[in-house]
Amino acid sequence: MGRALQNGRHTLGDRAAVVGASACPRRSYHSAPCRALELGCGSGASAVWLAQQGFDVTALDLSTLAIDRARERAKEVGVSVNFIVADVLKPPTDLAGPFDFFFDRGCYHVVRREDVTAYLETLHRLTRPGTVGLVLTGNAREPHDPGPPVVAEEQIRAELGRLFDIVHLREFRFDQVEADGTRFLGWSCLLRRSYNVLK
Repeated sequence: MGRALQNGRHTLGDRAAVVGASACPRRSYHSAPCRALELGCGSGASAVWLAQQGFDVTALDLSTLAIDRARERAKEVGVSVNFIVADVLKPPTDLAGPFDFFFDRGCYHVVRREDVTAYLETLHRLTRPGTVGLVLTGNAREPHDPGPPVVAEEQIRAELGRLFDIVHLREFRFDQVEADGTRFLGWSCLLRRSYNVLK
């Protein structure tokens, strides 16, 4: 993924809403905070929010600029997050799992166009059977140009279904409002890892 695209995505990410109550993992499966991973964390809003809820968060992003901003954000509110500059398709070998929860707001729908298998291999290495994940992605039913990359329901089921059971898949609108008043249509995909091997 090109750095220009990555940095552009994080400029938008500064205005993006954090993980909302309807998407909160504690309301879905976890009664207590756990070890959590965010893929493509941008400027850290969601990672910081999870840390404020008591999660032990590690967050990855390719952009040094975004990670610097994320570290500042965590410091400002007094939480600890392990922010790492890294490519989610080739994470550091010393990054150790398993994580019990992972969150992805807009990373999957970008990197799947480059190498969806590498994305799944990262999750295979860093999660375990029973891990829960929440993936928020653009929805192919309403493509926009410009706008987020979009994915069809069939593609989500075929790709993420290689490693995870799709527990819940629903449409929603991203909180971010564009200049013309548009709120992009997305997919909220709740996953539970059920497979020991990547299919």
